[in-house]
Amino acid sequence: MGSFSLVHWLILGVVLVLVLGGGRFSSMMGDVAKGIKQFKKGMAEDDDTPPNRIEAKRPDPVIDPAAERARDAER
Repeated sequence: MGSFSLVHWLILGVVLVLVLGGGRFSSMMGDVAKGIKQFKKGMAEDDDTPPNRIEAKRPDPVIDPAAERARDAER
């Protein structure tokens, strides 16, 4: 009940072609195809360059002996 059958999609396609006209529908599909090609080209260009990783060093922890003794005394 909630899904469309093949016949529904075909009728919808025919109505769209009649409303929009064959030329306009054809040019829209051409624009969609160009967009997909540009997207694939952009994705391929991104794969050529490896990602840059900046490895940050952690600073050495500062240990305060007096604070350590105070913390151990509380336990």
